[in-house]
Amino acid sequence: MTSDLNSQFRTKSVEQSIRDTEEPEHQLKKSLSAWDLTVFGVGVIIGTGIFVLTGIAARNNAGPATSLSFVAAGIVCALAALCYAEFASTVPVAGSAYTFSYASIGELPAWIIGWDLVLEFALGTAVVAVGWSGYVRNLMATNLGWDMPAALSGPDAGGTFDLMAFLLVLALTAILVVGTKLSARITAIVVAIKVTVVLLVIIAGLFFIKADNYSPFIPPAQPQAEGTSGLHAPLIQVLFGYAPTNFGVMGIFTAASLIFFAFIGFDVVATAAEETKNPQRDMPRGILGSLAVCTVLYVAVTLVVTGMQHYTEMSASAPLAEAFKSVGQPFFAGAISLGASVGLITVCMILLLGQTRVFFAMSRDGLLPRVFSVTHPKYRTPYRATILLGGIIAIVAGFTSLEKLAELVNIGTLFAFVVVALGVMILRRSRPDLHRAFRTPWVPLVPILSIAASFWLMLNLPAETWIRFGIWMGVGIVVYYVYGRRNSRLGKVGPDAKF
Repeated sequence: MTSDLNSQFRTKSVEQSIRDTEEPEHQLKKSLSAWDLTVFGVGVIIGTGIFVLTGIAARNNAGPATSLSFVAAGIVCALAALCYAEFASTVPVAGSAYTFSYASIGELPAWIIGWDLVLEFALGTAVVAVGWSGYVRNLMATNLGWDMPAALSGPDAGGTFDLMAFLLVLALTAILVVGTKLSARITAIVVAIKVTVVLLVIIAGLFFIKADNYSPFIPPAQPQAEGTSGLHAPLIQVLFGYAPTNFGVMGIFTAASLIFFAFIGFDVVATAAEETKNPQRDMPRGILGSLAVCTVLYVAVTLVVTGMQHYTEMSASAPLAEAFKSVGQPFFAGAISLGASVGLITVCMILLLGQTRVFFAMSRDGLLPRVFSVTHPKYRTPYRATILLGGIIAIVAGFTSLEKLAELVNIGTLFAFVVVALGVMILRRSRPDLHRAFRTPWVPLVPILSIAASFWLMLNLPAETWIRFGIWMGVGIVVYYVYGRRNSRLGKVGPDAKF
């Protein structure tokens, strides 16, 4: 019994993980620089969150103090980013939190976090693809007078199949098969457009700010609307009876749990560690740099937009564009909508990149079929995993309305943050001899704060989200015991073998 339990928590040494990256058939091409990684990070972070959630959070939860909510959410991510930076530079292997967990906590926890990341990235890709489709359909209808046939507009628009979301995912799948460097070049172009739009909002919006719109900066606290009970209520309310408030000081943190979605993506940078030319130096720069840039932009945008339009009047669907319409500037509104639709393309592509790399790493370890860890002989990309997952996600995006499931992306990311912070503390004790190009400061204080902050945001998510997450995790554990545990390469050859 003890031996059986130990086998589920066997760890894969850092040295062995790095040796695996040198196998010719399973080797990824090293082509990314610190600049590429930062662009990837900015490309995936700036997306649905800032273009949509700003208005919802300001109108319903925090008012002008939403800018402080972005600061709070950014601090939570920064704590996690410091832990990710240490791991990504110490274990420069594809797989992100999955690989880090395998090296520090053990095989079963690694499988659980890998299974969690597969859900997070796949669902995130599909959700953003559907959102992009909605933006493009709206732009075509408004500017070209052409409406997509109802049957091909997707379930969210009363149709059956979302053709544009489906085609977008297939196109991005083809780009990722051809090569990560090509993906980085396309991302750099789109990110330039997206950052230009954000700077346009900040600079142009400064001329239309009205000081009265900031009063009160922190609106008086209000209880949340009645009817939020049962499984729809936050888990902290179900368990402890504490009901989060809107507005006031606590409303800032309520909004932070919502707009946390706007920061999701910096962890995707860690999945590209194996394809980085100098991961020990460039991974920390890419992770921390992209997070810092986006936090500054988010705070600036929120301050400008809530100064242009009173928070009670802000749009829930297109707050940045509507803020300019409210001051009689339709040109800027159109430019922002176009920039948002273009910008969401990179969010989809980088989430799909992260998803395939986690799947690839799990396959290379034998926890998933090894056939999916073979790289393309010319492009050195995990083309089989990319084609499989791209096809599945395209179908999901085409046929499924994912509004309710979007919260699973948040809980999946926060769960990964908790595991990575725990892994940093464990690996510091078990392998103090490892060379760490970047060291998380103030260990164990920073990892403990990261765990506490992440768990607090998780408690603010609805109970039904926790149930759905538990079901997915339960399915994953069954798959591990039926297939993964029996086919684990580490289990077959032992922790010190060279394979």
